[in-house]
Amino acid sequence: MTVRPIQAISARLQSTALLEKLRAERRKPHEASFFFYDAHFRREAVKVLPGEYFVYDEDILIMTTLGSCIAACLWDRDRRLGGMNHFMLPDAGDGARYGLYAMELLINELMKRGATRSSLEAKVFGGGAVLGNMTTLNVGERNTRFVLDYLKTERIPVISQDVMDVYPRKVCFEPASGRAKVKRLAPTAMGEQLLAQERAAAKTVPSETGSIELF
Repeated sequence: MTVRPIQAISARLQSTALLEKLRAERRKPHEASFFFYDAHFRREAVKVLPGEYFVYDEDILIMTTLGSCIAACLWDRDRRLGGMNHFMLPDAGDGARYGLYAMELLINELMKRGATRSSLEAKVFGGGAVLGNMTTLNVGERNTRFVLDYLKTERIPVISQDVMDVYPRKVCFEPASGRAKVKRLAPTAMGEQLLAQERAAAKTVPSETGSIELF
């Protein structure tokens, strides 16, 4: 019979209390709502899906998995408040799956919670060319180019990035400390959910020479 350390049991009980608190709170449109206990990190976590964001100032992991999509992690170094978004497509569009809407949504929520633009810094992840037969559309490259140009225009420094190449990525962001971890996944290890996201993005994004419909 395996006896769990008292500290581990206590931590799990505390995490359950925090998760219940988070689940009970009313969520805003496009705000992530999938809260869980991550057994690997032994921490409370929230998963950000495409078209979602999450902002917090306490000890929780904000996590997502990316292919050609981008996750921008913004952190106010003075307020010690941070957040992550996850968008699928570059430029402007109707909804948080588009880069411009997703970036404005994240920045506005940070500002509402007391952040200031002059204190923000960014870490950027994703933009991989994970579907070999879709490379001519350059979805990941265009997503990357958009977010870096946007942050440059907004004068938000990018202090680290892991973008493009051919890798899917798993990203973990700590909003209270600003630390981020990224794990590059094998291109062949993409799950069905991520593959479906990539195909949806490829069907929606216009080509740089005009609209294109894929099937």
